[in-house]
Amino acid sequence: MGSLVEIRDICKIYNPGENEVRALDHVSLEIDRNEFVAIIGQSGSGKSTLMNMLGCLDVPTSGTYILHDKDVSSLTDDELSDIRNTEIGFIFQGFNLIQNLTALENVELPLIYRGVGKKERDELSVRALEKVGLAHRMKHKPAEMSGGQQQRVAIARAIAQAPPIILADEPTGNLDSNSTKEIMGILRELHADGRTVILITHDNEIAAQADRVIKIKDGRVESDSAQNK
Repeated sequence: MGSLVEIRDICKIYNPGENEVRALDHVSLEIDRNEFVAIIGQSGSGKSTLMNMLGCLDVPTSGTYILHDKDVSSLTDDELSDIRNTEIGFIFQGFNLIQNLTALENVELPLIYRGVGKKERDELSVRALEKVGLAHRMKHKPAEMSGGQQQRVAIARAIAQAPPIILADEPTGNLDSNSTKEIMGILRELHADGRTVILITHDNEIAAQADRVIKIKDGRVESDSAQNK
């Protein structure tokens, strides 16, 4: 299968010196193509810092990050931005939708930034919204949709250009139990379609739905285990 993500001995240190904080303390891990992995930890455990590293939103103080056989740990901001645009689809707890745009326009927006032509943009966006069951809500704005529907728009936006990695940061954190089931079902479908899904959560029940759970505590990997399904 081969590693898609390889982190070697990564540290992230804030305030180096006497009052330094080691948000990540010599973390090493590998994630293979088409894995469904949950990274779990409480607030302050380092899981959000690890997510930022995996998503190329931040760079380590030391150590190496190999993504798709490319060392991204020392790239420039522009190079990291290119990687984020092509390799990673982000899903956030707060949806991050633009309120005065329709669902379709929200999904299209990143494609505009990537220079995708209008015809292809429309096709990709419609297909993505159909995939998350929102074909009938394309012209609705976020305020006209439930939280679960807004998160499905956010997922459509993340998958429109078929990035190999889906990075979901507490994607069910603001949702009721029914919407949570819907979102987790969509993530499982994306995994079944061949995507690598990395789910960041503090919730044991959510983490248990992944195939592998990595527990982070005090900036270190406390455990890394496959789930018995």
